[in-house]
Amino acid sequence: MKTNLPNLRSLLPDTDLYPLLELRHSDPHRILGFCPVSASEAILRVWSPGAQKVKWIASWGEFDLPCVEERGLFELIIPIRGQSHRSLYLGSDPKSNGLAPKLMNYGTDSYVLEITTEQGTRRLHDPYAFDPQISDLDLYLHAEGRDWESYKHLGAHPRTVAGVAGTGFAVWAPNAQRVSVVGDFNNWDGRFHLMRRLGSSGVWEIFIPEVAEGVHYKFEIRGPHGDLFLKTDPYGVFAQHDLRTACMVYDLGRYQWSDQDWMTSRASQDRYHKPMSIYEVHLGSWRCVPEENNRPLSYLELADQLVSYVKEMGFTHVELMPVMEHPFEGSWGYQVVNFFAPSSRFGKPDDFRQLVDRFHQAGIGVILDWVPGHFPRDAHGLRQFDGTALYEHEDPNRAEHRDWGTLIFNYARHEVRNFLIANALYWFSEYHIDGLRVDAVASMLYLDYSRKEGEWTPNIFGGRENLEAVDFVKSCNEICYERHPGIMMIAEESTAWPAVSKPTYDGGLGFGFKWNMGWMNDSLQYISRPPIHRKYHQGDITFSMLYAYHEHFILVLSHDEVTHGKGSLLNKMPEDDWQKFANLRFFFAWMWGHPGKKLLFQGGEIAQWREWNHDQSLDWHLLQYAPHHGMQLLVKELNKLYRQEPAFWLLDDEGAGFEWIDFNDAENSIWSFLRKSPGGSGIIVVVNATPVVRYNYRLGVPHDGKYEIIFNSDAGCFGGSGAYLPPTIDADHQHSHRFWNSIVIDLPPLSTLYLKMA
Repeated sequence: MKTNLPNLRSLLPDTDLYPLLELRHSDPHRILGFCPVSASEAILRVWSPGAQKVKWIASWGEFDLPCVEERGLFELIIPIRGQSHRSLYLGSDPKSNGLAPKLMNYGTDSYVLEITTEQGTRRLHDPYAFDPQISDLDLYLHAEGRDWESYKHLGAHPRTVAGVAGTGFAVWAPNAQRVSVVGDFNNWDGRFHLMRRLGSSGVWEIFIPEVAEGVHYKFEIRGPHGDLFLKTDPYGVFAQHDLRTACMVYDLGRYQWSDQDWMTSRASQDRYHKPMSIYEVHLGSWRCVPEENNRPLSYLELADQLVSYVKEMGFTHVELMPVMEHPFEGSWGYQVVNFFAPSSRFGKPDDFRQLVDRFHQAGIGVILDWVPGHFPRDAHGLRQFDGTALYEHEDPNRAEHRDWGTLIFNYARHEVRNFLIANALYWFSEYHIDGLRVDAVASMLYLDYSRKEGEWTPNIFGGRENLEAVDFVKSCNEICYERHPGIMMIAEESTAWPAVSKPTYDGGLGFGFKWNMGWMNDSLQYISRPPIHRKYHQGDITFSMLYAYHEHFILVLSHDEVTHGKGSLLNKMPEDDWQKFANLRFFFAWMWGHPGKKLLFQGGEIAQWREWNHDQSLDWHLLQYAPHHGMQLLVKELNKLYRQEPAFWLLDDEGAGFEWIDFNDAENSIWSFLRKSPGGSGIIVVVNATPVVRYNYRLGVPHDGKYEIIFNSDAGCFGGSGAYLPPTIDADHQHSHRFWNSIVIDLPPLSTLYLKMA
């Protein structure tokens, strides 16, 4: 074939040649592959650094491409009779060197190249023969911040194009001079597989044939000043968790779910009028395998062991601390690098899907902790992703959380909001997650969060509220609830910001629930006091009812309360060992009786002595001892009663579901109240917070008749004193506590009792 290349020099103009040779060309697809030269000629141009020889393999022959630039550029002129749009008609005149007539669409029809290097010869399809795999509409919506399924085209996606199997890669890096995909398939060499920038979108894209599932990859980015960065894929769905930090190509399209009944019923669930008892879990430390170097359980092992345990204990939901890939174990998952990838510490993405699936089949909902407030500074992550402040703020007064050493998302940027909202929707869509507990909401809402005067920049009105973050939170909640009815958005918000769990149309932030941090702080402060002093602090117990119906609350005893030197729940309890256990038992029982949904962190149910350590398994061996086994049995019984008795949850968020019997008996550290349900007699909860038995204690009750003690935290089976109490107590017509009827009862030491009309 005639090359028509004088002195074997490239026909590329310098404005294209030098950017290609210097690896800073932003549109290599325009100049590589088949390109028209004139009405009668086309050129096949191949970029293959290190190649000694390049052949074009066609069905009608093999043709060598001359090297026109020693750094790896090869070109071959092809005579043609005509062209239409992107089609070439390969002629059969003598100049064609025997080529038979052929109509070729050089943009979508694939062809094979044979590349010879020092390592040998291999055949492959040219990645520059394929059209973009992202539509203009997708790019427009991404720039507008409204591409809620951006994870379906950004990132890495195995697919077949024009009959050729491979993987499409796409990444947003608007300020980059050049982006390459590097990985196992090209020896991590950024000279190969240069991506094209799609217009002004800032999105770079390439389809690479023969790249299959399991391949490791990253993006090599040349920043605006020429610096090189090796970055993980922000949309990667499977990532390494060790120091290599690469992503892996993975196909999310093959898993077959078996939770159709759960998903169908979830859409119509009214969570406010249903029981919700949540078991919070850190997957890496719930249970380990000591005979295998104390490794944590895999997703599949957890599907067998954790699911059955949560079901046996009677919890309605499990809340998993962040499973998204994070490099630092000590962050417990709260410093996420790969927001779309469940951690590979425990298995593959489909293994995690099976864990969720098994929970659903067991009738248990799954909540994930989600961290849209900040991200770590790891060099391979989102920080300065394309050499500029892309995901984070440029303003140093808004850019970082100095307490945590992390960076704050720039919620004013459309593409960043899109990234986060699409991420939330991804966990609902692709993993059937039932709720997201949003971490550190207060740090998002306030510009002066944990900052001194002069260290923060006010909003446009001179205030301390982060208006962009507020708008993001509202939008995210609205979109998630709209697209996935029945899910829950839960706020960990520790300030007095109003209407956190109210709808946005009612002036709220749009969350479904809010963690009750005030109840947690007050109650733990109270319970840690020696009983002799508690009479002076009865207000710590009663104060929560002044605001109990301002939000949709979840009462929490979370991981935050058993770390950083705070000690375990059991060790917070005062006095000797017997009283420690008794205090914790009555405390749990009071919590389960108090209005609000419930959350308990792993290990609390077995009264673990030591503070939680993310590197160690829970101390399951403690269950051989009666007090610890009794505590586990108590939590199990509380969950059972809680689910059985509508009075505990049917009117959880309404004042009609609660009535004080007596909150004034501070001298004896006793308080009592009634949990009510429509048409029912309700449950009486009475607490004795001292180790003194209160004999013949008179308690007002709403009706005459018999009252049955349905729960006693001091029962012998739980490890209590086992002091005798009659199974039923008759009410008499003596006025007490505003009621016309009352009962006389012995209150065991450090106890909570539940009574119900027999």
